[in-house]
This record gives sequence, C-alpha cells and structure tokens, in this order.
Amino acid sequence: MRREQFDSFKNFLERIALNSGFYKNKFETLGIDINDIKTPDDIKRLPFTTKEELRDAYPLGLQATPDEKVVRIHSSSGTTGKPIIIPYTENDVKDWALLMARCFELAGVTPLDRVQITPGYGLWTAGIGFQAGVEKIGAMAVPMGPGNTDKQLQMMMDLKSTVFIATSSYALVIAEEVEKRGIRSNIHLKKGVIGSERWGEKMRNRIKNELGIDIYDIYGLTEIYGPGISIDCDYHSGLHYWDDYLYFEIIDPVTGEPLKDGEYGELVITTLKKEGAPLLRYRTRDLTRIIPGECPCGSKFPRHDLIIGRTDDMVKVKGVNIYPGQIDELLRDIEGASSEYQVVIKHENGKDEMTLRVEKEQNSNENKLREMVVDQFKKRVGIHIEAEILGIGELPRSEKKSKRIIDYRYQ
Repeated sequence: MRREQFDSFKNFLERIALNSGFYKNKFETLGIDINDIKTPDDIKRLPFTTKEELRDAYPLGLQATPDEKVVRIHSSSGTTGKPIIIPYTENDVKDWALLMARCFELAGVTPLDRVQITPGYGLWTAGIGFQAGVEKIGAMAVPMGPGNTDKQLQMMMDLKSTVFIATSSYALVIAEEVEKRGIRSNIHLKKGVIGSERWGEKMRNRIKNELGIDIYDIYGLTEIYGPGISIDCDYHSGLHYWDDYLYFEIIDPVTGEPLKDGEYGELVITTLKKEGAPLLRYRTRDLTRIIPGECPCGSKFPRHDLIIGRTDDMVKVKGVNIYPGQIDELLRDIEGASSEYQVVIKHENGKDEMTLRVEKEQNSNENKLREMVVDQFKKRVGIHIEAEILGIGELPRSEKKSKRIIDYRYQ
C-alpha cells in the first residue's frame, strides 16, 4: 500500500466516523476506535461491510451527507431482496465521470470515436455512467439504451459507430445478427467495451471475431460507483483499477483473512473519496486476484485479474461445489463446443440430477460432443451429468445478463 493511499484511507476513516450515521453506529457497536489504525496492516482489524447490511439500510440509511448535497440516486435491481439505494453528491458524479473517462482513454477511445451505448438508463448505473465518460473525453455518445436490435443495427450502420458498449450477452446477440444478416461490411466498429457479467474465453473470441473488433473488459458495481472501476488495456493482461480512488483487498471468502497478491479470493473495496455513500471494506462477492508487477503498457495503476465468478454463483450438486467459471474453462478446451451453455438442476427420485445444455459449433458431431462433455465433466469436476447438445442460437439470448444456472430444487 502506497503511503499516499494509506493517508487517503486514514482521511476516509475520519470522514465516515464523523459524517456517516451508518458507520458511527457500526463502530460504536463493535467498539472500533479509528485511532488504532496506525499502519496498513491494521486495516484487517476493521469490520467488513456486507450486501445484507446495505439492504437493511434501505432506503437512505447509507447517506453520509445532508440532503442538499445529494444530486442523484442509483439503485441495485433488488431482484434478490430489497434494492440497495446509493446517493451521489456532485463530487461523486464528477469523480465517476473521471474514472469512466480514464477507462475509455486506456482502451484507446478518442474524441473522434462514435460510441453506441446499449446498457440501460434509469436507476441502474450503467447507461448514464458510460455516457458521462464518453462526453468527458469529447467523443460522440449514441445513447441507444437496451433492446430493439433492428434499430441498434440501423443506427450502428447509419451513424458509423466505432465503439460498442454492451453486456457480453447482448454483444453476442449483435454479433450473431450481424453474421446472420450478412452486414459486416456495413459495420464500422473497431472496439467493444463489455461488462456487467462474467464471461468465458470462447464467448469473448466469438464476439471479437464475428464483429472484427478488439474488446475490453470493464468492471464495476452499483454499490461503489457503477461501471468504470477498472478496465483492461491493449495488452489484455488484467484490469487496471484506480487506486487513488479505491483500495482493493483480496480475502479468503470463508475465513475473511487477507490473501497475498496472486492468490484468488473475494474482492473487498474501500471507496477512498466517495461522499454520498462511502463504503468501508465492502465485500463484493466477486472472485479474482491482484496481479503483481507492472503491466507492459506502462500504466502505474495496479491490476486485478478477470472476474472468475461470484461466491454466491456456486451451486452444490451431489456434494460437489460447482462454479460457472469451471464450466467456461471446461467448454473452452472441448473442440466443437460453442460458448453458450445452460445448467439445469433437479432433485428427482431422491437424488440431484444435473443437465448441461451446450450449443455446438457447425459441423461438429453431436454424439461425440455429448460424450466428451460428460467425460470431461466427470474427470475435471468430479460428478456424472447428462449433456444435451443444441444448435447455435437454440439457447435463449438476453439483452441484459444471461441466466446460466436454473436450479429447480428450491422452486
């Protein structure tokens, strides 16, 4: 931890102890004295903040500034419980635009680019956050929002959009439609900035090859700012994050103990400058690692690896823990398997049954592919499953995030 970053961390602690009712109560309840934090090693003595606490603070229990300072709110979807409401001050909004602009600059986006923005607007952070970053660097924003693929493609061709922003699921929809309609020669895209969900290498390569673009992973979450927390550069050797605004830790998701650089664990984030809803040691549930050393691109900002999954993505089948990331890796190594899959889990006749539905590439043998999927899953994950082989496009496509696991055991 750099000295300047630790000074920012100490200033952050003083601010939340003074201004945040949420953290004043938390510190008092737990007997935390921020004056005891004298070295970076002491940070691990501070409590985590969890998603459950943020939900319990609904609607505005996280607010750490007077109402007259709050200029906007954003919110999580609330699909798994109460939504999380995040208030933003004017400085928060400006800082977020700056972080987004840094992302675009690192991806090589310039004022000459025309950037088509397909994520949603409204309470969700995505659309408006991307637009602020595009405008900050002086590029042309094309704020399409989600859906209406016919219009998306028409505007993409007519306006000669050069940069495309989307979830990986919707980027695949666009790539497949461009291929199906034979309009690739009319598309002027050069880059794609893709985020919002974890995605595998095969899916990445399909989007890249079918659209003929270079693609950049961007990371973020509503509770922190939104998208723009980190992005990969031209070397694609990890995502650079902005350590003058954010302090990253990697912890063991079970014990909560800090892990060394290079070790995979749960990402924990402290917002060093946020005013409206500052967060101390927020457990993101995202699994990644800090990549040691400097990037070949020359940026001094540190890197984390791709998100390989979430602690709450895991399902247990026949006593074995299974993450979607394992399935991505397994399919990556199986010739003839495409990027798209869906897991269906049921409990029948007194036991768990799992079916992996996989799309196959053209000209691959269905029976051979089925045997390979079943065999490799048994060898690499450790349980016997059924495999269902489908043609390209037979699994549902999404304009937002794809639902990879359908578990009927708890429905």
